Amino acid sequence: MFEPNLKRMREKIRTRQYVMTLHAEEEMAEDGYSVFDVESGILSGAIFARQKEPATAEWKYLLKGQAVAGDAIIVVAKLSPTGKLVIITVYRP
Repeated sequence: MFEPNLKRMREKIRTRQYVMTLHAEEEMAEDGYSVFDVESGILSGAIFARQKEPATAEWKYLLKGQAVAGDAIIVVAKLSPTGKLVIITVYRP
């Protein structure tokens, strides 16, 4: 169902067309993840939920994948109107 969006997200990771919010960077550090873990999570993961942001009416996607060391990681991201992938937050399941 979300396969086209997942393909676009993976392409944005591969071509380095993504940005991370300050919140995502803080959560990533707090949980002991690196940017490589976030990239791995998106490249290995699957979208398991979609939520509509009430304020902007934009869709954000929750992906569950594997960090570099093999542990699970959840990444919340959206495809922005500028064409970049925005990593909103990251956390351990």
